[in-house]
Amino acid sequence: MDYIYIQDQAALDAMCAKAAHQKAIAIDTEFVRTRTLAPELGLIQLYDGHQLVLIDPLAIDNMSSLVDLLTNPDVIKVLHSCSEDLEAFLATFNKVPTPIFDTQFAASLLGLGATMGYARLIEKLLGKELDKGESRTDWLARPLSDKQCRYAADDVLYLLPAFEQLFEQVEAKGKVDWVLSESACLANKKQAKLPPQFAYLQVKNAWRLSSQQLTVLKHLAAWRLTRAQERNMALNFVFKEAHLYELALRLPQTKAALSGIHCLTPQERRVNPDMVLSAIRDGLQEYESTSPGERLDRIKRLIDFPAYKPTLARFKQAVTQLATEHGVTEEVLASKKQLNQLLKYYWFDIEECRLMGLKPDVLSGWREPVFAPLVNTILDQENTR
Repeated sequence: MDYIYIQDQAALDAMCAKAAHQKAIAIDTEFVRTRTLAPELGLIQLYDGHQLVLIDPLAIDNMSSLVDLLTNPDVIKVLHSCSEDLEAFLATFNKVPTPIFDTQFAASLLGLGATMGYARLIEKLLGKELDKGESRTDWLARPLSDKQCRYAADDVLYLLPAFEQLFEQVEAKGKVDWVLSESACLANKKQAKLPPQFAYLQVKNAWRLSSQQLTVLKHLAAWRLTRAQERNMALNFVFKEAHLYELALRLPQTKAALSGIHCLTPQERRVNPDMVLSAIRDGLQEYESTSPGERLDRIKRLIDFPAYKPTLARFKQAVTQLATEHGVTEEVLASKKQLNQLLKYYWFDIEECRLMGLKPDVLSGWREPVFAPLVNTILDQENTR
């Protein structure tokens, strides 16, 4: 199918008006995210079953008609593995599409394969082999070649007929709401933000640090995240996580001491030494000025709780039974990571879901009525403290 390359608002508005009358539209994005915190949107592909268009977000100032279409509750937006697409839409429009039918999750729900890639899905459902030769294109460069555009177009041309097959099968299982709910929950998580003062919770091996070191790490991680957000820089391009941990471990307080930490990159040595040292001093000052009873506790791990292994085993057993009852795989219902998230939510004093105003995955969306009745039962039966 020939595509239309849209570079002006009038053509965009006309296309969106037509697409708004369809039951479902296929959408994909191409973006660049090499050194930035947020993806930089380079192209939007859209197919409404009649016309396939490539929308150039770099050439159009007013994209409100597209945003209205993306948020139209009467039009299903079909995407495949939509996590990064949601981030691209949030970064560009501060909005996410709704409702979303994620074909990757639908395929997993039907037992076709967990986290199946788009090309494999299309080959399995439609017998079409896709060319992935342009996957490393710089989508912010202009002009885009016809080969690049056709590669991008294929990502939605076959998505809609694949959706039609998947929708019919999911509908037969009575689980369309599960697919729509899954993407809605993911969108909620993408829009939630962890406050900078708790960014230290996501630093690997932070549990090894003392209360003093952890307080310094809190200030360092907050500085790094804030700077990354201000400059739209990937976190590790501001300061590598492992090196941030090393600073908290060794607590350098002068430029000479900082220069003695040999793992730091030349850029880390050259850029912002005053800011880094200031964050370290602020952390040390907070620790010294806080009474022992109010200082940061060392980070606990689930394995530090005696009841962890038996409780996890009971949940896994329940997942196996529930998966059989609902005709899905255990992985779809709840992964080990999601069960750990649930236990952290109930057992940890400081926990990321709660800090972001979220509930654990297994108590959100379609999973909540499945899991909620047994969660308290299992937790009450174990000596969790």
